[in-house]
Amino acid sequence: MTAEAPASGAGASATRPGDALAGTGALVRFILRRDRIKLPAWLLGMALLLSMFLNGVAELTKTEEQRQDLLRIMEGATGAIFGPGYGRDDITTERYVVGVYGLFFFVLAALMSLLLVARHTRAEEQNGRAELVRSAVVGRNAHLTAALVVAAGANVALALLLGGVMAANGYGGADGLLFGASVGAVGLVFAGVTALTVQVTEYSRAATAMAGTVLGAAWAVRAAGDMIEDYGSPLSWFSPLAWSNQTRPYVDGRWWPLLLSLGLAAVTATAGYALSGRRDVGAGLVAARAGRTDAAPWLRSPLTAAFRLQRTGLIGWTVALTASGFLFGGLGEQVADPANMSEDRIDMFGGSVDTLLDGYLGVITMFTAVLAGIMVVLGVQSARTEETKGRAEPVLATATSRWAWFGGYLTVLALGLVAMLLIVGLATGIAAAVAESDGSYVWDLTAAHLAHAPGILVMLGLAALLFGVLPRAIGVTWAVLGYSLFVGFFGEIMDLPGWARNLSPVEHAGQPPLDDVSWPATVTLLLIAAALAAAGLVAFRRRDLETT
Repeated sequence: MTAEAPASGAGASATRPGDALAGTGALVRFILRRDRIKLPAWLLGMALLLSMFLNGVAELTKTEEQRQDLLRIMEGATGAIFGPGYGRDDITTERYVVGVYGLFFFVLAALMSLLLVARHTRAEEQNGRAELVRSAVVGRNAHLTAALVVAAGANVALALLLGGVMAANGYGGADGLLFGASVGAVGLVFAGVTALTVQVTEYSRAATAMAGTVLGAAWAVRAAGDMIEDYGSPLSWFSPLAWSNQTRPYVDGRWWPLLLSLGLAAVTATAGYALSGRRDVGAGLVAARAGRTDAAPWLRSPLTAAFRLQRTGLIGWTVALTASGFLFGGLGEQVADPANMSEDRIDMFGGSVDTLLDGYLGVITMFTAVLAGIMVVLGVQSARTEETKGRAEPVLATATSRWAWFGGYLTVLALGLVAMLLIVGLATGIAAAVAESDGSYVWDLTAAHLAHAPGILVMLGLAALLFGVLPRAIGVTWAVLGYSLFVGFFGEIMDLPGWARNLSPVEHAGQPPLDDVSWPATVTLLLIAAALAAAGLVAFRRRDLETT
């Protein structure tokens, strides 16, 4: 619990307002030291992603036919998913990247910020480090202030970095910086939102889940508003994502909507400070429910325990991907309309006008599979967290072997992945079947989603191998995921050589339902995944546990 300063006497100076921030500078340096790899990886990763998008889209905007082809992605319900589509009357590379792919950068900036703030505030309290630090000359607001200072600095750096990438690719000037600022503004908003949610609950995972729910709601409100009326309705203005869209880079750039983002960030951060003074260190404003005195009978094995820890993530990812699959499946007719479609888009969708819908659904299936891969990597990282936080050690001190403990995680993730792809495939197939009045799509798309499972299992095996051999390098798997996504979208258009495309595990499944599933490739991928996972398990049994 926090100690009250004496009302008078020698300790009275402890009540001065400035003392609440004592030690902030040291904590800022400490955060930067701890995140010296993670934070640059976020920033450089987003910069690299932007450069990849710019290079890929540049190949799609060379002719008028290509630009008209992209128009269908920026209008109607499909366009509303990504943004209001400013500049679609005269599409250019920079306008398309900002208007369509800008959503990805908004979400990534928000995730970077909310994870950073939660990690250095609520997680520190949850692990007991905050109380130890506060026993020194550290003010009660120092932890939150340091986290927000670093988050603000990271988002400013991100804005400048993205603006620099735009300039380096020939799309510079004030509009490039405006786009970077619009992305950074979203990050600031969710840093403030997380400063609020970490006061509510005792657990960092719950705090980030709450902030993530706000992010999802912000997207839903913005998308619904943009569906009601072209270029955004009044409903859109209730979402901080819409404020960044309303800056309109490369159309008629406006800076003033970012004042709304800065205002909301300031309000939520201020509320976080106010609420932090109403609770004890380590406690939340909402008391945690009392747990059971004994574990449920079904939790007596490492496998079921791993399922219990992964259950929330599995359900959340399944619900989100099912909803997106149903939505994209129903939009196939609009996106795959052959009228005015460019040759590049036809190539991307399989090379034939007669099979455009199947080609489009194949691209969506690949995209869904890669997103499911994110869940898999996060699951392995959660096992790493159990190890570094010291929770795995007492479990492994019992009769539970390392093979059973980590193998339980891998089994749950593998089975969860297959079940997720099955459900998402059914939802996508039902939507496509209803839209096209063709019931065969239900089975075809279910099988297509399952066909990508071996490729994602290879990524699970890679993450498992890194966990066993070099656990600090598990993040390398994110690069494989990003590369797979890039190859899936732009590999055909940019005419990448076969060997470069084959580096992506999901490419070996082909493009079902357009292509038949290659069973030899499927078996080979499953064998590779099993070998990688087995090597990871053997390596984990031989190395020392690492705790912080």
